[in-house]
Amino acid sequence: MPDCLFCRLAAGEVPASIVYEDAQLVAFKDITPQAPTHVLIIPRRHIATLNDLGAGDEALVGEMTRRAAAIAKEQGLAERGYRVVFNCNADAGQTVFHIHMHLLGGRRLGWPPG
Repeated sequence: MPDCLFCRLAAGEVPASIVYEDAQLVAFKDITPQAPTHVLIIPRRHIATLNDLGAGDEALVGEMTRRAAAIAKEQGLAERGYRVVFNCNADAGQTVFHIHMHLLGGRRLGWPPG
C-alpha cells in the first residue's frame, strides 16, 4: 500500500533502526519508546488491523510472536520479563493502520495498562 508508513519502511523507503528482518517480517525500534526496549514487529504484507486477518494468517501471527520472544531474549529481557501488545483501531491506540506487535521491556510494567 503506497501511502502506508510501515509498508514504506518495510520496503526500505523510510529509514528505521532495524533489529531484525526476513522475507516476512521487519522489527525496528519505536521512534517514541514507552520503555527502555520498545520494538515494533510488522509483517511485510499490508494488513490494516487484527480484524483484517484471514484464516491463513495464523502462521504469520505465530511467527511475529516467536520473533518477539527471540528479540526479547537477545535484548536480555527474557528472564526479567517483557510485554507484547497488539492495538486494534483508534480507541485502543492504533495510530498506524498496518498491524504491528509492540515488544516492551527493560523496566517494571504496570497493570492494568492504559
